Amino acid sequence: MSLQEDFKIAAERSKTDIKDRPSNEDLLKLYALFKQGEEGDVSGEKPGGFDFKAIAKYNAWEELKGKPSEEAMKEYIELVNKLANA
Repeated sequence: MSLQEDFKIAAERSKTDIKDRPSNEDLLKLYALFKQGEEGDVSGEKPGGFDFKAIAKYNAWEELKGKPSEEAMKEYIELVNKLANA
């Protein structure tokens, strides 16, 4: 299977195979790695105001700026596997 196919499978597994709710840190990491793998570097304006969830997600994704999409996909797959087997 290709990395793209493995990535898509991991995305589906993240919805069905992770039984216990991950920590907020792991959830942000999953989000950021997924976005970096799918879209590359963060784009758009940073959310403002009191939308703390959106700000945290943006910041997590922004921290991965410059990471190649393929590397983000591999890390995402590894994290999903780790959380699904926990």
